[in-house]
Amino acid sequence: MNQETLFEEVEKILVQDSRLIHLPPEGKVVFVGDTHGDMDASQKVLSRYLKKPYRIVFLGDYVDRGDDSEENINYLLRMKLQHPEEIFLLAGNHEGQMIKELRPANFWESLFPGEREQYGRVFSTLPLCAASANGLVALHGALPELKSLEEIDRIEWGDTHWDRIVWGDFFEGDGDLLGDSWGRPRFGGTYFKRLMERYRKKVLVRSHQPHAPSLMFEKRCITIFTSQAYPLSRAIVIADLEKEIRNAGDVIIERI
Repeated sequence: MNQETLFEEVEKILVQDSRLIHLPPEGKVVFVGDTHGDMDASQKVLSRYLKKPYRIVFLGDYVDRGDDSEENINYLLRMKLQHPEEIFLLAGNHEGQMIKELRPANFWESLFPGEREQYGRVFSTLPLCAASANGLVALHGALPELKSLEEIDRIEWGDTHWDRIVWGDFFEGDGDLLGDSWGRPRFGGTYFKRLMERYRKKVLVRSHQPHAPSLMFEKRCITIFTSQAYPLSRAIVIADLEKEIRNAGDVIIERI
């Protein structure tokens, strides 16, 4: 299958997924952090967990930093096409380069203009968040401030809520809105706890922020990475969708 056909076919699948993925109350889920051109990491995860009873949710940032960005994202798109109900690819900030530029962007800078437009169009169809009935919510960066999680389905690519989801950082402490640093909106524990209570969720699984503690806010905010771009940080989270999740002690954080 050539690249143009791949994009056309996978777009048909992606537009059927809403911006908010509702995980079923059965089986297990594997959350995968930034892979950033690390195709070896993506292949290892899928070789181990692309089987019952698992579903696999990638948290964005498939390109840039690593040496195999194009190979990595095309591989994941092919696997999504083949396994649409088992694999979910959420958007990260590195998939939003057409809206909000970033550095480093070695993948984007290697593309011809037509290729940039093709990838930008495909990325704009990616979902933004996944949630489960047993207390889990997962996305790339930070929580958006909405009346309910269901409003994520109405988020426009590039709006303020999108910006918080793919660019937002969390910092330990009791702060709420902590301003903006180099284009990255910043939030504290007060913001986190308020929105988690509003959305009736217990644990957030995220990526994006390499210098954040892996566990924050009474072990209810888990930050992971699954790329060699972050040494010693190739980690995933495995959670049982049939079990109540209250904090990081109720999930498995595994190195790959």
